[in-house]
Amino acid sequence: MKFVDQAAISVRSGNGGPGCTSFRREKFIEKGGPDGGDGGDGGDVVLKVDPRKKTLYDYRRIKFHKAENGNPGQGSRKHGRNGKEKIIELPPGTAVYNKDTDELIIDLTGNDQTFIIARGGKGGRGNKRFATSTNQAPRYSQPGLPGEELNLRLELKLIADAGIIGMPNAGKSTLLAAISNARPRVARYPFTTLTPAIGMIEPDFGEPFAVADIPGLIEGAHDGTGLGIQFLKHVERTGILIHLIDVSAIDPQAPTREMDLINREMALYSEKLAAKQQMIVLNKIDLTGAARKAEIFKKSLDSEKIHLISAATGEGIPSFLQALTQMIHNT
Repeated sequence: MKFVDQAAISVRSGNGGPGCTSFRREKFIEKGGPDGGDGGDGGDVVLKVDPRKKTLYDYRRIKFHKAENGNPGQGSRKHGRNGKEKIIELPPGTAVYNKDTDELIIDLTGNDQTFIIARGGKGGRGNKRFATSTNQAPRYSQPGLPGEELNLRLELKLIADAGIIGMPNAGKSTLLAAISNARPRVARYPFTTLTPAIGMIEPDFGEPFAVADIPGLIEGAHDGTGLGIQFLKHVERTGILIHLIDVSAIDPQAPTREMDLINREMALYSEKLAAKQQMIVLNKIDLTGAARKAEIFKKSLDSEKIHLISAATGEGIPSFLQALTQMIHNT
């Protein structure tokens, strides 16, 4: 199924059913009183988180979602049936906005979380409700109230304990495949990963956790350059950032240039991203000349803890995973 992280839909709750104007009509009873029943309430439109859903693909195809109207009231004091609610199942991490005002309505992050986005209209009261000592035969009833209609913008932001960031071809997909059950696409050209991927990691100690591969970011990403904002938003939901750097691409004259560039792009997009805890990892340490460049990089950051790995050969992966697990469990 295609990964889709944005969709626009319209929802409408059910109208309330009209109340009934009716009078009791029975043999041998000359003056039967009012007996009109109430109309049923309209159905609500309910948003529900379904952890099995991973994309918003269904809502690119189906744009309008409506709950049932309430049924009319009937004679003999029979109330109309309430309208059936409409349940819209969404993946965890879906932010729901009012499309017309761009206001955030609800951020759906918890599994099985529910939220009534549009309440059904109340059913109208039947004429039985209006009978009094001075008005014993009311000949009117209420219409049902209309339902609510909203235009919504759905935006999915992946939820993960850690996110792998880095320049295109840093080896993010290879690393995710090496440490988790995910099987992202891996190739030797930039922007291989066109959609974020999440893998589950089961460490030797502690609870399992999720790691997301965030597609390559480049200069100008905060303005939409490259894959830009399309994927920067996914970084917002990650707890820890694994900043993966291709050690073979390090310029000895400016060893932290690529790392600084990505950090700057995240800061320009959101101060919240700039403040996230990072783990710096140098990848492709198995290549010729990588050890010398790694030393230059480490000296430029002085006391920063740097992890050296090769996602392709597995070198350094066990110690990196142990440190990542400890960091996640301590946050």
